[in-house]
Amino acid sequence: MKKIIYSVCLLSAGLLAAQPTAPPADVEAMKAQAQQDLQSRYNEYRQVAQRIWGFAEVGYKETQSSALLQKTLRDNGFTVQAGVADIPTAFVATYGSGKPVIGILAEYDALPGLSQQAGAEKKPVAGIDAGHGCGHNLFGTASVAAGIELKKLMKEGKFKGTVRVYGAPAEEGGSGKVYLVRAGLFKDVDAVLHWHPSNQNRSMMASYIANSSAKFRFHGIASHAAASPQRGRSALDGVEAMNNMVNMMREHVPQETRIHYIITNGGKAPNVVPEFAEVYYYVRHPNRSEVKDAFARVVKAAEGAALGTGTTMDYEIIGGTHELLLNETLARALQLNLEKVGGVTYSPQELAMGKQLQASLGFAAPPVEEAASIQPFAVTDGGGSSDVGDVSFAVPTVGLLAATWIPGTPAHSWQAVACSGQEIGSKGMMVAAKTMTLTAIDLFTNPDLLEKATAEFKQDVGTYVYKPLLGDRKPALNYRD
Repeated sequence: MKKIIYSVCLLSAGLLAAQPTAPPADVEAMKAQAQQDLQSRYNEYRQVAQRIWGFAEVGYKETQSSALLQKTLRDNGFTVQAGVADIPTAFVATYGSGKPVIGILAEYDALPGLSQQAGAEKKPVAGIDAGHGCGHNLFGTASVAAGIELKKLMKEGKFKGTVRVYGAPAEEGGSGKVYLVRAGLFKDVDAVLHWHPSNQNRSMMASYIANSSAKFRFHGIASHAAASPQRGRSALDGVEAMNNMVNMMREHVPQETRIHYIITNGGKAPNVVPEFAEVYYYVRHPNRSEVKDAFARVVKAAEGAALGTGTTMDYEIIGGTHELLLNETLARALQLNLEKVGGVTYSPQELAMGKQLQASLGFAAPPVEEAASIQPFAVTDGGGSSDVGDVSFAVPTVGLLAATWIPGTPAHSWQAVACSGQEIGSKGMMVAAKTMTLTAIDLFTNPDLLEKATAEFKQDVGTYVYKPLLGDRKPALNYRD
């Protein structure tokens, strides 16, 4: 609702055009050439994405994935600064100089517990726990591909400026980009492009929601659970009491609030009173202020649980992200380029594979062929969270969704992992690479577009002074341990 109000205000103020003006013919020729260039390197980029899929490295542990993307950029003329913002697997790759400065976000972390082969049946990869259930192997590769194509055009003298690719680890709960923002790495950037794997193709006009996460650790007294239970104080009781209170709290928070948790450690043996237990919480809401309020109440529940069970409690903030600040000016420009690129066309074998995967979902899904279509421009509701939200409060930001998964496939599923490891995913990856490249060309060659996007950004941010929800903590490099 907030974003819609902003858009109405901007339109009435004359800051947003109903549609971006058509680019000149030479820009159109440049865009056509860029698409051809990217497609000519399809096999190279597909192989990069597949290698990262095979690495399946979780947040802040993406050593091989980050190194491969860095090498790909260096080999193509970028200067790479590694280990930025106190994160070993983060990097900034730069080519060019001067204004405008256009950034492209790259992610490459996998999710624990989603090991899966690239087939139509649920079958984990032996010896591997994690999997790319959010398609970040494709995300990072497409962003690198777009950066390399923009560098090529810049070197040919087609336009001037600076292109930066931001290697951003641990999006899945680790809030990697928040540390990049906090370190000031976006201060001189004029606009940022990003994308995300999906089951459809659309300009991203659905805001990610704000999120705070923490691990709550309870400490009790061990004892024999049968012979001398009176001498023990169960840390697991503390966790369960906390969970019960938070679950009762759900009735008394704004209905858009999302609270979820897992017990990461509940003890070691039933006949030993647990002296340590841990629960990992996420608190989400479309507005960061509501997240702060709800999270504070969760902390109070933890404190009360410790008091009532005779245990002690401490907690560690793991992550915290802002909601995504949408930029309609940039999104409409991106929509035109997405329509120019078009969707994904599957081979007969891929269509058959897609139908097999859809049969495993357990619900009716759109036709597999829908991956070839582009969804109309629309403001929709968001659901998940992302540290891209913090970037969007630092610089005008725009993104897209590309169909890397069979239509109907949910993120964070074994079916998504399977698609991300096949040509089904790689074809959607190229839709994203081409669309981001074409939109960046507009930003490099059309100062009016950048000026309008900046005006919208400033009006939307207003007087708000950015402050990260995770505070001043150092990166939680071991949060997946």
